[in-house]
Amino acid sequence: MEFGMQFFPCVGPEQKSGSQYFDECLRLVEFCDRYGWGHVRTVEHYFRAYGGYTPNPVVFLAAAAQRTKKARLVTGAVLPVFNNPLKLAGELGMLDAISGGRLEIGFARAFLPYEFAAFKVSVNDSRDRFTEGMEQVRLLLENDIASHQGKFHDFKDVTSLPRPTQKPRPPFWVAAISTPESFINAGKAGHSIMGIPMAGGQMKELLDLYRKSWKDAGHPGKGRVMLAFHMFCAETRDKAFAVSRDPLNRYLQAIAAATADWGTMSSKDYPGYDKIAAILAKETIESQVKNGAAWIGTPAEIAAQIAEYNERVGGFESASLQVNFNTVSYADAEASVKLFSEQVMPKFRAA
Repeated sequence: MEFGMQFFPCVGPEQKSGSQYFDECLRLVEFCDRYGWGHVRTVEHYFRAYGGYTPNPVVFLAAAAQRTKKARLVTGAVLPVFNNPLKLAGELGMLDAISGGRLEIGFARAFLPYEFAAFKVSVNDSRDRFTEGMEQVRLLLENDIASHQGKFHDFKDVTSLPRPTQKPRPPFWVAAISTPESFINAGKAGHSIMGIPMAGGQMKELLDLYRKSWKDAGHPGKGRVMLAFHMFCAETRDKAFAVSRDPLNRYLQAIAAATADWGTMSSKDYPGYDKIAAILAKETIESQVKNGAAWIGTPAEIAAQIAEYNERVGGFESASLQVNFNTVSYADAEASVKLFSEQVMPKFRAA
């Protein structure tokens, strides 16, 4: 199993300045090459403490590319719904060049109602904008000269520069929470899938749909699955929970608040999101650890949690770990990363 670092900010200026937050993240990235972490990943969100410090993941990943020379740089994920594909393709080509061909591009539909409201984009256009935007970025990256007439954006005989370092383009990932069609469509298209266990849902059933659609489409292998987890490792269970309890509970409260509007609205593109919001509002560190969405404890306990969850969902290739969530201090995050790297990761490399 591959392990990577995911940086999902959930702080505002009253907790950490942007300067402090990114300094801490980039210092943690420097451990990737020493310990063999496979990727660095960050998100695209706006306006609030939940994710708002990374409105453009390309900027952070370009900086991360200078702190690690081996780890892949993963957008987790960019949002076509709020971006012009011409600009997005150019930025991604630039990051692939800066990183020496280490970029992997994750796309998502966006799911926070206040972001749609601020950008004045209808949530009911979400799926169409995602599908069109992802296809247009693909065309721009794969072809020296590209044209496309879309519902939202169009272009003719355009060359996106710089051209991708990887040929024909960097690998694509699709982020999905609980909508079966998202897992099925990613498998059909031959894209890797990013899942989020913390949001509930039947992850094994969803991954089975992905694997089946991948196989039915005739793609070689069985696809690639990346799942996201909170992780905090300490010498004792009591210390692990003492350090991570309040930060993780605040993180859960922040995502519950960010998705709360789904309780008063609905969309054909987001079936069941009102139920997801209701579930998140009840989550705590204890429930997250119990259902396998957070790996908290001693090295031995976390190793057991990983093995159990891997078996539960039928196996997956990559774990993307939030290592400094919410207000976890740099010193605590560094100690956790080192302990996990030295005592947990080798067990899964050997397997």
